[in-house]
Amino acid sequence: MRVLVVGSGGIGGVVSSVLNESAGPGVEVVTLTTNPGIAAAIEAQGFRLREGGSTRAIRGRVVTALQSGEAPFDWILLATQPPQVEAAARGALPWLGPKGAMVCFQNGLCEARIAKLAGAERVVGAVVAWGASMPETGLFERTSDGGFTLGRIEGIDDPRLPQLATLLEPIGPVTLTRNLAGARWSKLAINCAISTLGTLGGMRLGGLMVHRFVRRLALEIMTEVVEVARAQQIHLEKVSGTIDLDWIALTAAERRVWGSPGLVAKHSMLLAVGARYRNLRSSMLAAIERGRTPAVDFLNGEVVDHGKRLGIATPVNAEAQVLVHALAKGIRKPSLKLVHRLAAYARLKTGSGQDRKTARSA
Repeated sequence: MRVLVVGSGGIGGVVSSVLNESAGPGVEVVTLTTNPGIAAAIEAQGFRLREGGSTRAIRGRVVTALQSGEAPFDWILLATQPPQVEAAARGALPWLGPKGAMVCFQNGLCEARIAKLAGAERVVGAVVAWGASMPETGLFERTSDGGFTLGRIEGIDDPRLPQLATLLEPIGPVTLTRNLAGARWSKLAINCAISTLGTLGGMRLGGLMVHRFVRRLALEIMTEVVEVARAQQIHLEKVSGTIDLDWIALTAAERRVWGSPGLVAKHSMLLAVGARYRNLRSSMLAAIERGRTPAVDFLNGEVVDHGKRLGIATPVNAEAQVLVHALAKGIRKPSLKLVHRLAAYARLKTGSGQDRKTARSA
């Protein structure tokens, strides 16, 4: 089996590290990065993987370009950021074996984009339920535990998926699904809130979710995503087997008030998520810091675009998209004050929480 990992950021670096460490003698792993600095660091020191407070070096092959004599790959694991995934897939496609498949690790809804390039039968979705970062060049750190959900965008079984599951299991537990759309939209709702608010606030998740107004804003963002998904008759899956998006979305009554027993439970869930993934740092924020295009158009932007086609208003996601682009252009800087600005906009546009005569305990 030949495996190509395209991308060497946090996710790609961890995937490459573990696959090189765990793959048996019948598996060859190659990592493709367009960053010569990262390639040089890996060639000199190996993939440095930080887990549980310790760091180890793992040797593996890294290249900055694929040569004409390179043998075809059975799996091409696309681990770039969403804005780069189509170019990455287009560049790697000539080296995809006739029975092989590309695997989308990106957040968002990238499978449909890659299917236009490679064909739907050669695309697999991998919903990643864990986080990672690259705190320094060639050093990769897992910031949270979790595994993968694998499936096809057509909602069908694929005899290749058990092989892929076996390959990825050393990284984290793997679940196979026929409802990739439901898993993707549930994760999209989470990312539109957590990743985007983490980008605007410039903070790790643990420090962000202790603020009550941030949790309320996250609920507003996720509610818009759930409404768009429901309009498409998508059956939402639980994220990591625990977070029920149908339940966490605000009801019409909850959107009018600031506190209620139901809101107490939902805020408690977000507090628990913040505690569990407290070290999670937005990859969009890291992209902006490196001068790269943030993935907001593939997250909140997807919700806004689908909402327009369906006639569903998504003002909070739309404004969040605008603010992230303002950060990328240097017009604004990440701060908790910027998240406050978005929260005020949400109250203005949706009337959310305007009835403050109700209980304030949530």
